[in-house]
Amino acid sequence: MPGEVRVIVQFSRWGNSLALRIPAQILRDVGAAEGSTAELSVEEGRIVIAPRAEPPRYTFDGLLAGITKENLHDDQFEGRTVGDEIW
Repeated sequence: MPGEVRVIVQFSRWGNSLALRIPAQILRDVGAAEGSTAELSVEEGRIVIAPRAEPPRYTFDGLLAGITKENLHDDQFEGRTVGDEIW
């Protein structure tokens, strides 16, 4: 586990907002990189920045690879036909 790192950073103007530059060592320690997402909150008057886990990204091929004989189900249809369906 990385050791505790404390640095002083300065707020800078970024459009109509303010921004902080986060040192590379801190980003490495928390596994963040450009494009990563984080959650900002205020707790007891402090700004808290927490890395946010990315949701899994699925591919069609990856989902198909997860289908087995054991988890494959029959087609399901309820209701009357509305066209020229053959079932």
